[in-house]
Amino acid sequence: MKAFYGDLKLGILGGGQLGRMLIQQAINYNVNIKVLDPDREAPCRKLCDEFTVGSLGDYETVYKFGKTVDMLTIEIEKVNVDALDQLESEGVLVYPQSRIIRLIQDKGLQKQFFKENDIPTAPFQVISSPEELRESHIPFPYIQKLRRDGYDGKGVYKVIDESYLDNAFKEPSLIEEWVDFEKEIAVIVARNDDGDISTFPVVEMEFNPKANLVEFLISPSTLHFDIQVRAEAIAKKIAESLKIVGLLAVEMFLDKQGNILVNEVAPRPHNSGHQTIEGNTVSQFEQHLRAIFNQPLGDTKNLNHAIMVNLLGEDGYEGPAQYQGLEEVMKHAGVYVHLYGKLLTKPLRKMGHVTIVDADREKAIETAKFVQATLKVVS
Repeated sequence: MKAFYGDLKLGILGGGQLGRMLIQQAINYNVNIKVLDPDREAPCRKLCDEFTVGSLGDYETVYKFGKTVDMLTIEIEKVNVDALDQLESEGVLVYPQSRIIRLIQDKGLQKQFFKENDIPTAPFQVISSPEELRESHIPFPYIQKLRRDGYDGKGVYKVIDESYLDNAFKEPSLIEEWVDFEKEIAVIVARNDDGDISTFPVVEMEFNPKANLVEFLISPSTLHFDIQVRAEAIAKKIAESLKIVGLLAVEMFLDKQGNILVNEVAPRPHNSGHQTIEGNTVSQFEQHLRAIFNQPLGDTKNLNHAIMVNLLGEDGYEGPAQYQGLEEVMKHAGVYVHLYGKLLTKPLRKMGHVTIVDADREKAIETAKFVQATLKVVS
């Protein structure tokens, strides 16, 4: 492996904020970074060694890009997996492996994987047509998810009763029982090619009800120790079952009876791990690099209480981004602002995040609420 000597060429499929933060860490390891993204103004464009504009879904584009690097990784799952299969057969290292990306791309296959490997998850049914939906055995209310191409809350529809079926998705989907949950939690787990596995401590998440994406994250969790141990064990079991190389984010529900049910997984750095940059000994981005380079995994312990707030584009604004309240929030100690370099804002678009760290958990939460109320992305 050429890692850390300046001659390793790492390709990243996707040039968004996850790739941007991965590059910021990879610079410390002398890694040559090449990025492929369809948007010529993508957040990674000025940070990488070489930026290529092209479709992530096109076989030839992904294949040709992959032939110019030693290793490929992803920051988005919506990529051409057939090209990755071929590249792997020709000796290019692809982490996470193409078979895992193919599995994750299809939420139906992902759920079947959970079932076959005794991973606790909500009861579900795979649906291929509106007729099958109407004949479903899952009781109302339930959640319908498109099998493919859903992300950040898109492709998700709550079916409360029969009157909601007319507006349900017509495409292949899955439906799963509505979980009356107490908390939404997440665990990020890493595995290297030697089979070493390490988890980050459990975090608690609060979602934006309109956008259905993480808006507020609290680390570490204060849930009972037994719950945290079970959640981390589930994440490790999934990583071991997949034999993944790289990072895996595992989103889970804690229901009112104390059961933990896996919602979804993502084989890459994830929004539920951004606070690790300032809040943990090793960040999720460094851990992903350590895993794919088959290096010793880092110490994941919490350094402090850390609260992460997503910066979303404000309703009613679309155009060149402006950040109101930036100076006010930066006056506070322990406030770390991360802007993603996106030129244009629109309602609910992820434009950045802020991490607040403090030895006092309640004070950290109070400051986070101030940041959330003060820092606005407008145009």
